[in-house]
Amino acid sequence: MQLLIFILAYPLLWIISVLPRWLFYGFSDVVFFWAYRVIGYRKKVVRSNLELVFPEKSKAERQKILIAFYRHMCDMFLEMVKTMNLSKAAVKQRYTVQNIEVLQELEKEKSILIVCSHYANWEWNVSINNYVDAKGYAVYQRVGNPYFDRWIRKVRARWNTTLITSQNTVKTVVRNKREGVIGIFGMVSDQSPQYHRAQYWTEFMGIKVPVINGPETMARKMDLAVVFLKVSKVKRGYYNAKLIPITTSGANTKKKEITDQFLRLTEKQIREKPEYYLWTHRRWKHRGKEPAAFAAKSKS
Repeated sequence: MQLLIFILAYPLLWIISVLPRWLFYGFSDVVFFWAYRVIGYRKKVVRSNLELVFPEKSKAERQKILIAFYRHMCDMFLEMVKTMNLSKAAVKQRYTVQNIEVLQELEKEKSILIVCSHYANWEWNVSINNYVDAKGYAVYQRVGNPYFDRWIRKVRARWNTTLITSQNTVKTVVRNKREGVIGIFGMVSDQSPQYHRAQYWTEFMGIKVPVINGPETMARKMDLAVVFLKVSKVKRGYYNAKLIPITTSGANTKKKEITDQFLRLTEKQIREKPEYYLWTHRRWKHRGKEPAAFAAKSKS
């Protein structure tokens, strides 16, 4: 059944990927109509998240953000499909990096961890590897359908990127260090961790929740340089990335320092243009559930 689903879906995905720009985004408008107006995909989750994060905004202001978000979400997911037939030259026109020299200097000395959030077009972040010499890795969650998983890995690998699971990330870093290989590791780090695995609770967008601290743990243990990737949407289908160094030596940072800096940079990015954040995720689902042990630590 999984193979049949892939066989039926693949031709449609391919056709979408080769549509001319005007028709491609016209199709995105149709998808928006169905996702927002007809199906109402996760509309209650989005509205609830916006009410939590922006209580100071009026209902009309939040509604404006909500509609703009759905339009962007449809564009972004179709742009992921577009990657199938997007050349290296084409993606360099659509996704520019204003200060790539940050990575080019750091990669001369050590491996780098790039942290980013579900903002703008995080799928095209892997194209940064077109500008550097170091081996590029992107940490991802394996897709349940093995045929779609293989397709996604193949699509993302077109821009000199190797996909690895979170379970294999540390092993890859250790192996590279042992073999003297410098790598650049990209991680989307704003997810909500599983409740029973949460190690750090802090405020994110003004709400206390558990946050992922795995990237920091790896950076401190393996002494990685850490860079925040801030992506801005210039216009429909065009993005600009800015690299913001957090540290040149993870081993020389204090506990929680990297995570806190990442969160503050992510918050600033979201507040500037909230419509480009992925509001369909239940990012604040564990609010108000902080265990007493963590609450006591934060007060001490």
